[in-house]
Amino acid sequence: MSSPYKIQVIQNGYSNCDSSGMEANCTCTLVTGPTNIIVDTMTPWDAEILIEGLKKHDVCPDRIQLLVSTHGHSDHIGNNNLFLKAKHVVGFSVSFQHKYFDHSFLYGEELIIDEFVKIIATPGHTMSCVSVLVKTNDLGLVAITGDLFEKEEDLQDESIWLVHAYSEAPKLQEINRNKILQLADYIIPGHGPMFKVTNEMKRKARSSENNQHYI
Repeated sequence: MSSPYKIQVIQNGYSNCDSSGMEANCTCTLVTGPTNIIVDTMTPWDAEILIEGLKKHDVCPDRIQLLVSTHGHSDHIGNNNLFLKAKHVVGFSVSFQHKYFDHSFLYGEELIIDEFVKIIATPGHTMSCVSVLVKTNDLGLVAITGDLFEKEEDLQDESIWLVHAYSEAPKLQEINRNKILQLADYIIPGHGPMFKVTNEMKRKARSSENNQHYI
């Protein structure tokens, strides 16, 4: 069946380390379709960028029905307050206004939005990280992963996600990275542009599934 969903990146994220720390902001993604979704709302200083980015796609904050923060770090939740008509998924927490809903992300339960969109647990960067999986016509399966992947470059230099971005659970993150690489056609990482998952990336993910070199 043809997918009704389209994906637009509002702003590509970035992260750069120096001697004083890290300068970073997250990738913000708009998913439009039967359920309009915003994923990761950047820092509180980016409200105008986010609103103007939505306008380019004829969307205002009140038309967003679902907000997903892939985890609770400040650069991923900074403008959640703009989306007061949306259900909020912040890591493993699912809420609307003052009501919180039981959902067992912790035990691997997927949050199914419809036959084209679901939210799954992908802990590692933090212990309550989630990713959004969207089936599209033009790109295939797109995984919006937050900091499970920092940027495409971290596939070549593991220190980017393991050390500089700081992984709370390296082995678990590696397992979930390999899982997403085998599932997805494209990945939208937490701090870089969307990238295509190549056959070579998938092959390496399969071959490293039993690698136990992290503690």
